[in-house]
Amino acid sequence: MLVSKVRSVLPLARGLTTSVGVRQRAMEEEEGGEALRPATAQMGTLIDVGARNIFSAEQDQFREQVRRWMRERLAPLQASFEEAGQPSKEIWREMGAQGLLGVSTPAEVGGIGASFLEETIVAEEMSYANCASPAMAVHSTICMPYLTHYGTVEQQERYLPLMTAGECVASVGMTEPDAGSDLQGIRTNAKRDGDDWIINGSKIYITNGWLTDCCILCCKTKPDAKRAAHGVSLFLVDADTKGFNKGSKLKKLGLKGQDTAELFFEDVRVPSSALLGKENGGFYQLMEQLPQERLIIAVHSAAHCEVMFEETRAWVKQRKAFGRTVADLQTVQHKLAELKTSIVVCRAFIDQCLELHTEGKLDGEMASMAKYWATDLENKVAGDCLQLHGGWGFMWETNIAKSYADARVQTIYGGTNEIMKELIARNIVKDK
Repeated sequence: MLVSKVRSVLPLARGLTTSVGVRQRAMEEEEGGEALRPATAQMGTLIDVGARNIFSAEQDQFREQVRRWMRERLAPLQASFEEAGQPSKEIWREMGAQGLLGVSTPAEVGGIGASFLEETIVAEEMSYANCASPAMAVHSTICMPYLTHYGTVEQQERYLPLMTAGECVASVGMTEPDAGSDLQGIRTNAKRDGDDWIINGSKIYITNGWLTDCCILCCKTKPDAKRAAHGVSLFLVDADTKGFNKGSKLKKLGLKGQDTAELFFEDVRVPSSALLGKENGGFYQLMEQLPQERLIIAVHSAAHCEVMFEETRAWVKQRKAFGRTVADLQTVQHKLAELKTSIVVCRAFIDQCLELHTEGKLDGEMASMAKYWATDLENKVAGDCLQLHGGWGFMWETNIAKSYADARVQTIYGGTNEIMKELIARNIVKDK
């Protein structure tokens, strides 16, 4: 069983018989240095443990522990979460107890204190286990860093330990009915009233919105600013604040086990201590954190591609047609070759982005490339793999049907892929 600190988890995995097996024994240390780890394409499957140079043997052991928990504990709950349109509060607390929330949040401010690579492992293993719920990445990878980077000591002490424990579910309120990728167009506003702020407006499509205990709310605070970006601020708004109301859970094409809601704010009074970061500096705070948000979306998409491929490979090798397996058909073999090649090429780029991010060197352009490319690929892989499943792939009970539905939103949230191309193009055409 995992414990609540990554550093104490890792030694527990020693002695496990894992898929690292023979391949790691073949990578004996040479003259005091660790041998080059195999690429994903060289492993028996695309989800084998022990590949990828960005990870260490110790992190492999952590991955084995996370994989076991995701498959044995979280995966069996997905059907009930889909039925309810939300995860349970209990599973949030259980993930906290297992040390799976706030993994890369520094320990000194209330997190686990591991690196972003360990957080990546948790995200990938959720995808490998076909677990879309709860929305861990929104809570841990997107929301908690705002408090880490911009929160006061009091805000960090109040919220981060509870978020790490799964006692306080976080959400971020950016999108509005008339403002999606264009965050400068928001209408939700906060006006000063003495030492307080009064908030009015609404947000839509908010992941974790129904169960949220604390929403990081994006508000317009200087409507007469010369540029809209200069008049946006972030606030920490507790769900039990008077005037904060949640609409019904929204029914979606995919990600049915995640609670997504519309949020309403009617004369919500919050103290000045609820301001997160600088007044009128919210837009720039959002821009600073978007590369990590887009990277974690790409991480999930790349992992989804890998597991969809492996499940499809297993299906066509046992499915019979015309007196032989579907995998014996040359057209199917060529399609699998195309899929594997595209997936491992994507994997190489995502790992490069992860390596840069852990060094603090990932820029917005590369993060946009990662998000655009991986999510586009995820949709293509989902379509091709569903086709290879035939009629069975059209049945909701199959993983590939759910993956096909879940993939569709990946190109939309976190900034649409059309916006990603705009951001990438800026550096291409501007004068150096």
